[in-house]
Amino acid sequence: MISHEIKKFLDIQKLGYVTTVDSDGKPNLSPKGTIIAWTSELLAFADIRSPDTIKNLQNNPYVEINVIDPLLRKGYLFKGQARIIKDNSLYEEILSNYRKKGIKSPINSIVLVDVSEVSEVTSPLYDMGISEQEIKSKWKKYFESL
Repeated sequence: MISHEIKKFLDIQKLGYVTTVDSDGKPNLSPKGTIIAWTSELLAFADIRSPDTIKNLQNNPYVEINVIDPLLRKGYLFKGQARIIKDNSLYEEILSNYRKKGIKSPINSIVLVDVSEVSEVTSPLYDMGISEQEIKSKWKKYFESL
């Protein structure tokens, strides 16, 4: 489900968004800079400063994660069920992986997402025949001008 291509994409992109639902049914969208493909069916992200996300997942494990390349305007939407781990061997293994990647922030727990669905997300600009290079160039110029 999570191909080698998607894993590489997640290794390059440093920001994604996780959506959960609170007990009142209201959505919660939270940026995460630690989303990784742990296996071909499992994503992980670190609970560094995620009290609302963790609280929501304890009540409702369903989650959507969106990771988009801001220049190419392409990415992936992942749907699945999350579980929170802490103080076990898998937690230690994933924590070690984050530390090797240079993440120094305290990590309270790790969220694992059993991915049930992956969809590619692309900008409508591609539907108009605009090339990936043209889109990348446009957004690169935009961000450089800020």
